[in-house]
Amino acid sequence: MFPIRPNEPDYARLKDPACHSHNRYGLSIETVPEGNPLRERSLNINNDDGIGANPNRYKQHGFFFNADNCIACHACESACSEKNDLPPHLAFRSVGFVEGGSYPNTQRLNISMACNHCDNPVCLKGCPTRAYTKFAEYGAVLQDPEICFGCGYCTWVCPYNAPQLDPVKGQVSKCNMCVDRLEVGLKPACAAACLGKALDFGVIENIPEGRSQAKTEIPGFPRTDITHPNIRFQQTRVTQREMRRLDSTPLKYHKDDASGTFAPVLDPKHGFARQWNLKKLLGSHENAHIAFTLSVQAVMGAFAMLLLPALASLNTPPVLLVLLALMAFGLLRLNLHLGKPLRFYRGFNNWRLSPVSREIAGVSLFFGGLAGYGFFTLFPGFPLAGLLKPATVAGALLGLTFGGYYMYRLYRIKARPFWDHWQTASSFAGTGLALGGLLLGLLALVAGSMTADLAATLGALMAAGFALEGIGLAAHARALRPAQSEGAASFYEQTTTYGYPYLVRNGLLGLALLLALGIALGAGAALLLPLAPVAVVAAILGRALFYVLVIPTTMPGAFFWRNKGFVEHARETGLAEMPQLGVIPDTH
Repeated sequence: MFPIRPNEPDYARLKDPACHSHNRYGLSIETVPEGNPLRERSLNINNDDGIGANPNRYKQHGFFFNADNCIACHACESACSEKNDLPPHLAFRSVGFVEGGSYPNTQRLNISMACNHCDNPVCLKGCPTRAYTKFAEYGAVLQDPEICFGCGYCTWVCPYNAPQLDPVKGQVSKCNMCVDRLEVGLKPACAAACLGKALDFGVIENIPEGRSQAKTEIPGFPRTDITHPNIRFQQTRVTQREMRRLDSTPLKYHKDDASGTFAPVLDPKHGFARQWNLKKLLGSHENAHIAFTLSVQAVMGAFAMLLLPALASLNTPPVLLVLLALMAFGLLRLNLHLGKPLRFYRGFNNWRLSPVSREIAGVSLFFGGLAGYGFFTLFPGFPLAGLLKPATVAGALLGLTFGGYYMYRLYRIKARPFWDHWQTASSFAGTGLALGGLLLGLLALVAGSMTADLAATLGALMAAGFALEGIGLAAHARALRPAQSEGAASFYEQTTTYGYPYLVRNGLLGLALLLALGIALGAGAALLLPLAPVAVVAAILGRALFYVLVIPTTMPGAFFWRNKGFVEHARETGLAEMPQLGVIPDTH
């Protein structure tokens, strides 16, 4: 365990002589009842099988931050980084700030935050590898980087940017509450290092000595209803009605005079001019997800169409082989996107809780069913083919339904308002219909098996897909424009930073709908030739916008640190070659 120094100062020691029984959300602060066998368990820190003597070992602990006292000296960050031996580009705890007012009456409010060891840790539920555990000891949410395979989904769902994906090692790690220090009665390194007594730690709901408040939110702190974070605040100074972020995120926080709370609203700090930014749009880290979702959804839609009687003539071995090849391409691109691709099999570990695990299980079942169906179509004389082929169809349909649903559900993330809308489902389903029908139409043209009836059926299906996606996009834009959330900022970026690609995508989608309607109404299958590039470009632009525009609910950054704008500037100018800046060169 952590060795206590002979001259350990008193302020570094835990002091919680009395504790509440329940927190403000009605949950018991006692993590396990008296007499439970779990109370005799060792954390085995550094292979030490001892059990800490802390009398509050089985109570939920949390951080207390006094915003009145924080001077942004970053001592907490430094202590945390030294304790955990972190590289310059990672930080489990970070200090950001918001500012309000105008000269000479300006005000800055600093915020120091790490993992909040929440009552409802969405990182634990989202992680497909089961790398997270909510421990009875101190209520700590701990993560094992060795189990992680680097998908980064926990970094998507956490509202506080606590899990840190290291692109160098290809794994996630985060604050571990310094449980080795807690076991011997010491506060975490960050709290012990704080110069202004702004950061403290103890049993949750306990107000430290000399403090008077224990609020759950302050300006700039993300919403608390998603996870019920175990952090409390004091902030007695009167703030300005609007507090602005100093990073590149186009958000500010507006005070509701009735409730006294702050809500995020749009801050159009980049102006309203439309831009292209195609390099940023198409050079995203999420290009693997673009390839995976578009290819898999196209194959799922095409397979479902092949089972329709009107399209039975396309149900041939060459068509199925093309579908299998496209499916394998999408799965390979997604797997290579992982930080540790050779550990892909761990994605099945948390199917009981994680939508990612369920998506992986469903898509894998669909791929297996499709492969089996293709095999028995290619070799109809294989023993028991008459019994096994219907089973492969059933398996593929089950995988399509299950995997397709969770492919959508994993994006309904409350911490990412741009995705948390039914338009995600309409986009994915529309892609399946549109690109699936287009794929079958092109294969029929190549094989010379296209007929007028076949073209009309495919045209109607494609038109339905384009229309479904268009309706969803219109509803999405209407919902985001007036939103008091990060979704409004995403809509702003969509119409400015990526304004021209956004307009091009919308125009191409409308043109694709007209061409598909023309095919459906008998204008001829030759329209598939101009439709193909229009639909594919619209799909790629649309899916690229889907990933690049999402703005998470996260704590404000500073001018350099945790600032997306500075990271992009550093990579463009070569400053990223200086490791002390905490930015690594872009490797994607």
